[in-house]
Amino acid sequence: MPAHSLTPPSPSAFSRRSFLRRSALATALAAAGPTVLSACGASPAAGGGGDGPTFLSYLPLETLSMAPELLAVAGGHFGKHGLDVTLQPVKGSPQAMQTLLAGVGPVTRIGQIDVMTAVAESDQPLVNIGTLTRGSSLRFVYSKENPLTKPEDFVGKTMGVPSEGGTSSKVVSLVLANAGLDPSKTPRQVVGLTPGTFNLVQQGRLAGYVVSIDTANIVLSQHEDAAAFDPGTTVRSDSQCYVADRNIVRDDPDTLKAFLAGIQDALAAFVADENFEETLGVLREKYSFATLDDDAIAVQSLTAMRELWTGGDPAAPLLVTDEAEWKAGYDELTAADEAAPGGDSSTWFDNSLLPAAAA
Repeated sequence: MPAHSLTPPSPSAFSRRSFLRRSALATALAAAGPTVLSACGASPAAGGGGDGPTFLSYLPLETLSMAPELLAVAGGHFGKHGLDVTLQPVKGSPQAMQTLLAGVGPVTRIGQIDVMTAVAESDQPLVNIGTLTRGSSLRFVYSKENPLTKPEDFVGKTMGVPSEGGTSSKVVSLVLANAGLDPSKTPRQVVGLTPGTFNLVQQGRLAGYVVSIDTANIVLSQHEDAAAFDPGTTVRSDSQCYVADRNIVRDDPDTLKAFLAGIQDALAAFVADENFEETLGVLREKYSFATLDDDAIAVQSLTAMRELWTGGDPAAPLLVTDEAEWKAGYDELTAADEAAPGGDSSTWFDNSLLPAAAA
């Protein structure tokens, strides 16, 4: 039987598989450290909570950056394709990859930068099975008193990031490297990602910090002196993609196909819902957090994300990885010394698991 088969298992197999998954999760999280255990304590069963596949989220669940996965659960889109998906938050992309490779879940969503770095430098068996965003879903929040509107403005100034050496820090480096500037000239400081961190920017202790789109919109709504820089204006490799272990792609493609079909249905619902009234209603029946509950912030954030999901063309197929863009991202990373050169990036993605209309 495949590791994540949709076929109902026998009671004994069901119990053993649940035990193995819990054991793998405990081992992976223990290895990752107590901060991960704390992060995972938020709401590990935000999905169905059954014995279906686990989606490993490097993001906390209480953000509209998770809108596709949240709607796929709340709107029954996973269920339509026979899946009872549990959304399991872990702390950051490194832990998402660790727990994925430990077999805790069959799929996660991380950045193209993380995938390419891991495969090119350590030959991890990761494959991109669907590209979610066609641009950066990050924003650099800063004060108009100390503007960050072009790469040269970042030199010699401290940027706040959620972790050392993580995706956000690498995106800051790429903004500088693509402009021919030395990334080491911009110090990084680990900070919280809440809107309150903007106080450190106003005090001059940070030039800016890296947040999600919806958090940026909250800061902009609360502070007249706040502004945001979109790194996607200069960086090509900061896309988001769904990633699986090659062994799962080989052994259990049906679970991954059903997962991607559920995500595609959720994205299609957002695309068709012009003012998001219907989709927000569905999300609010199951979830409640600050950016979801605020009409203005939610609509503004989802509008920006819809632009990223579609690449500005609502008729374009969702989730399909464009080989030319994928390769351009790898070229960008190797030129900036963020990934080892010489790899064959064309073998690091696979569109064959996407629904037929998308692929």
